[in-house]
Amino acid sequence: MVLPPVSDADLDRAFAALADPVRRAIIARLSRGAATVNELAEPFEISKQAVSKHIQVLEQAGLVSRTRDAQRRPVHLEAARLEAMTAWIDRYRLAAEQRFRALDAVLEHSTAPGSARATTQISTDKEKQS
Repeated sequence: MVLPPVSDADLDRAFAALADPVRRAIIARLSRGAATVNELAEPFEISKQAVSKHIQVLEQAGLVSRTRDAQRRPVHLEAARLEAMTAWIDRYRLAAEQRFRALDAVLEHSTAPGSARATTQISTDKEKQS
C-alpha cells in the first residue's frame, strides 16, 4: 500500500495534537473501534464539550473523522494518517539503527583477539606525532 505524502504542516498538526495526554488516550481508545463523544468522555473527569474540542483538534490534524449513523455520530481513527506518520519516523529510526550497527561492528572488531596489536600500533603512532 502506498501512503500519501505527509507535508510538514500535516506533521506539525498531528504531533501538536498528540502532545496532549487526553488526545493520546482518545486515539488509544479509537484504536479498538469507533466510539461516540459520550463513550469517549466516560473515562475523563472533563466535560463532554471539552472532549468534543479535543476531537476537533484531532480532526483538524487528520487523525480522526466523524460519520453519521442515524442519530449516532461515531468518531473513527484515521489509520492511514498514523501509518504515514510512522513511515516518516521510521526513515530516521532506520538511519539511526544503521549507524548503531556500524558502530557495533567497529567495537566488535576492536575487541576481537589480535586487535590489541592494532590498538597498540595506533597509540604508538600518536606518541610519535607528539
